[in-house]
Amino acid sequence: MSLAAIPAVRRLIELALDEDLGRGDVTSRVTVGARGPIIVADMTAREPLVAFGFDVAQAVFAMVDPEIAVERLVLDGAVVDAARGNRITMMTVRGPAHQVLAAERTALNFLQRLSGVATLAKRFADAVAATGTSARVVDTRKTTPGYRVLEKAAVLAGGCGNHRFDLGSGVLIKDNHIAACGSVRAAVRAAKAGAPHPLRIECEVTNLAELDEAIAAGAEIVLLDNMTPAEVQIAAAIAHERHVLVEVSGGITLATVAAYARAGADLISAGALTHSAPSVDIGLDVRA
Repeated sequence: MSLAAIPAVRRLIELALDEDLGRGDVTSRVTVGARGPIIVADMTAREPLVAFGFDVAQAVFAMVDPEIAVERLVLDGAVVDAARGNRITMMTVRGPAHQVLAAERTALNFLQRLSGVATLAKRFADAVAATGTSARVVDTRKTTPGYRVLEKAAVLAGGCGNHRFDLGSGVLIKDNHIAACGSVRAAVRAAKAGAPHPLRIECEVTNLAELDEAIAAGAEIVLLDNMTPAEVQIAAAIAHERHVLVEVSGGITLATVAAYARAGADLISAGALTHSAPSVDIGLDVRA
């Protein structure tokens, strides 16, 4: 199923187009006219990147004018080795000048953002793969409002995994749940008593005492929050001895992710995959 066919994504595209074209494209109207000549434009990568979001970019052009023809030359998830000054064409667009130019910025905004997420995800995935461990990097819910389905798909395209999609996707007891319940033990026991049977119980812990308490209460996954790699190594050994899965989180960066993998983490959750991914340099150039 195309991402652009998902109702939430379609609404997001419509919102983005309304944001940019709500009052029309006055520049195109006064220069090329209501439609203008038929033009061909190349969407090009201007730096090395992992390409993602072509479905959405194509849908943007189609919503502006169904007569705009799009040809994709690169697949989603492809590594595009475009050095500075060496542009690589990833998609071509053919249609009336006014409509192509009106759709340009919105299509690029989606493609630049999603390719940026995929590109950063690949860097994280490669850093962990180089350790030779079985650790996996996963995303979080720290996504751009409205973009979650797109950004999580981009994370997968870059080679990392998805954590919870929403609050209904799993049981993850965090510090505020623990504070509200009074203790790690009370929160885990309450969750085990009330959670749907297919969902495993995961609990955040910040020290070895909380780790022991969570495991004793029946947590099946522990989230080691803001621990150093040295602390994770000790905690992971304790958890694995009792057959408990280990996730680490808290300020994970490209510079530190490999150390956490080597320390024994099964999962490494990195909000940076989405909240800190820079947009990549992609442009649309009309052929002369």
